[in-house]
Amino acid sequence: MADEEKKHHHLFHRHKDGEEEEEVDYEKKEKHHKHLEQLGGLGAIAAGAYALHEKHQAKKDPENAHGHKVKEEVAAVAALGAVGLAFHERHEKKDAKKHGEN
Repeated sequence: MADEEKKHHHLFHRHKDGEEEEEVDYEKKEKHHKHLEQLGGLGAIAAGAYALHEKHQAKKDPENAHGHKVKEEVAAVAALGAVGLAFHERHEKKDAKKHGEN
């Protein structure tokens, strides 16, 4: 083992030693993040609509109002998460566009 070169193995290596890093297609990344942003927005709209539906059902069906309120809250949290995803992807899209212009 003395003559062999000891290699360090790291958990998050992106490329192997001796290989050059690949060219990044920033236009493709920008389109990808744009699509994910749009999906996040659609998810937010769908979850918000479901939350409003459950709120209406809670008023309409007083016997099962508690269950409808729980579903409403879960849908509201899902809508908030989808908005967060869309917001994150918007910033990723802007970064890809900025790097692509350089």
